Amino acid sequence: MKRFLLYIFLLCVASCNDALDVQQVYKYTIETMPVPTTVKQGETVEIRFQISREGEYKDTKYYIRYFQPQGKGVLKTSDGLTFTPNDRFPLESEIFRLYYTSTSTDQQVIDVYVEDSFGQVEKVSFSFTNTNEK
Repeated sequence: MKRFLLYIFLLCVASCNDALDVQQVYKYTIETMPVPTTVKQGETVEIRFQISREGEYKDTKYYIRYFQPQGKGVLKTSDGLTFTPNDRFPLESEIFRLYYTSTSTDQQVIDVYVEDSFGQVEKVSFSFTNTNEK
């Protein structure tokens, strides 16, 4: 019995840890305001984004990139930074606006990816039908 109690005591002592367990990784979603689904060549569409997190770790960084699998266009930030497809850019805020300008007369699709500093990625896709009249 003494041996059993000794094992219990040692198990309790060995499992005690004074280190504080800090959670760093939190799930998040990307929310957008409604976006028009039709666009003319040369027209610009504003897309409003917000990152909604389940928790907050102050050192989390967010990055953005985009890919255009269909059509042609230009994606810019509100301060005029033009994105290059598949290049990562740091986000300065969790609420931001992007501006997509159509440069083609075809159907257009853009995929926007937001990644955190822990490798989690969320994707939002937008599809635009061209409304140029002949």
